[in-house]
Amino acid sequence: MTLNQHLCRTALWLGLLALAGCQHRRTPLTSAPGGASAAPKPPTVTALEQAHAHYMAGVIHDLNQSSADAVEQFAQAARKDPDNEDLLLEVSERLIESGLGQDAYDVLQKATARAGASGELYARLGLVCAQLGKTNKAIAASRTALRKAPDAVEAYRTLFAIYVQDKSYAQAHEALDQAGKQPDLPPEFLVNLSEMYSTLGRLLPGRRDELRAEALQALTAAEKQNPSDPNLRLKLADGFNLLSQRDQAAPIYLDLLNRYPDSPIVRTQVRAKLIDIYLRGQDRTNATAQLEAMVRDNPSDPQAYFFLGSLASEQKHPDRAADWFRKALLFKPDFEPAYYDLAMAQIALTNSPGALATLGQARTRFGEKFITEFLTGLAYGAQTNYTESIQHFISAEVIAQATDKQRLNEYLYFQIGVTYERLGKFELATDYLEKCLAVAPQFTEAMNYLGYSWADRGENLERARELLEKAVQFEPENGAYLDSLGWALFKLGQPVKALELLQKAIALTPESDATLFDHLGDIYDALKEPAQARDAWQKALRLDPQNLKLELKLGPATAPAPGPTPEPRP
Repeated sequence: MTLNQHLCRTALWLGLLALAGCQHRRTPLTSAPGGASAAPKPPTVTALEQAHAHYMAGVIHDLNQSSADAVEQFAQAARKDPDNEDLLLEVSERLIESGLGQDAYDVLQKATARAGASGELYARLGLVCAQLGKTNKAIAASRTALRKAPDAVEAYRTLFAIYVQDKSYAQAHEALDQAGKQPDLPPEFLVNLSEMYSTLGRLLPGRRDELRAEALQALTAAEKQNPSDPNLRLKLADGFNLLSQRDQAAPIYLDLLNRYPDSPIVRTQVRAKLIDIYLRGQDRTNATAQLEAMVRDNPSDPQAYFFLGSLASEQKHPDRAADWFRKALLFKPDFEPAYYDLAMAQIALTNSPGALATLGQARTRFGEKFITEFLTGLAYGAQTNYTESIQHFISAEVIAQATDKQRLNEYLYFQIGVTYERLGKFELATDYLEKCLAVAPQFTEAMNYLGYSWADRGENLERARELLEKAVQFEPENGAYLDSLGWALFKLGQPVKALELLQKAIALTPESDATLFDHLGDIYDALKEPAQARDAWQKALRLDPQNLKLELKLGPATAPAPGPTPEPRP
């Protein structure tokens, strides 16, 4: 009961007592024998007046935060006024909350013994009996409650809890179906009903879809009534969210945000649920909008900055990601994952010095770890400092071997293999790329890298062709893979087939690649078509004007028009 309700009830009872007091004062004095005035008889205090006095004493104790004294006084009031059902329900609730279930049972047992006791009183008695382990009495009281008040939610909840505890799931379901058949059910009832259906669905996996549908039906019926109470609307949205009906949950959460923008609970909990919905639905735009609103409300929230950085990374915006991760670390310098994600964003921005500085800070704070060493290897590799890069990759491998063998995955082996290949250590490169494919047989990037490496050196050509054909089967529109396969076929003495693949690779490659035109020129040259070969080599030289091998192929008289500096071939 709220403070206002207490005060209203207290004012009413004070008025009643005042009237009672006036009546006592108006009682005439009687004369004693002999004409002397006799002492007045003390006024009779009725049980109702005593109940009011106990209730007011309870209110005072309640306002003074003396809960135990308040409960005692309210219990006394209930005993003196057993016809006051509102009081009995309030007192029983207080006794239950105070762990005085037996006292609540005594009060309610006496109250339901009188004629005309309501279904609500029986429902409360059923609840108390269930809590005291009086199962049969709980069922009987709850059944009586439902005969008197078929919409008594508490009675259904009690029966449901008893049947579920006893694993009598058929009876539990029957109780819920009976509840759902009641006419004109209020939204509060329907939301509670949906929760119980959902609970039963988790207990009966074989009937989960059926029970989920019934839970959703109850929620939908509640939503149609458009309840205005914000707490109920929050439960309604949570129910839809739990049932994976996020398109129905999100508008209710948004409505709560718009209606109650100053509520801390709405700004934090509701917004967090909305963000979760958007992330699950791959709606990064709305997730970002809510996270940005979150940091406007709380500019020192490192977690929100971190999620914003993660979303920016997923959307291929490393510059934004780096800014968000820096802010996360500004407000939480010990936020370890943010260091690693910031370093990855810096590597993507070709800011290797910045990444190495970030990883150095992480190493100082958290020690040498697999992720620190692995990312340091990537940062040095981006600087083409492969000697430093391989040292850190091998250090990462050693740490993984000792602490977490799950880290010995295709990504680590691939990076080690690529780095050894760039150092000219081809046997070691092959060993690690083969390890990579042993761990992840469908890792097409490793198939392409190893197959092209062999083809370019004229080694293991049949095995190279097999790997590259497999990579193309997985990604038939990948221009780099088609070029690699074409180059392997060329090395195998099949220039006609190679030409077809190179032409398709060039058509599929949105940005011109000097290597593709270089290969195309070699193929035309093998096919005795010098004009087409020269044209392809000239295109390659325009894209890579520092390539001395191309100048030699074209001869000293060739002076190609200057072209853009080529991107390095992956």
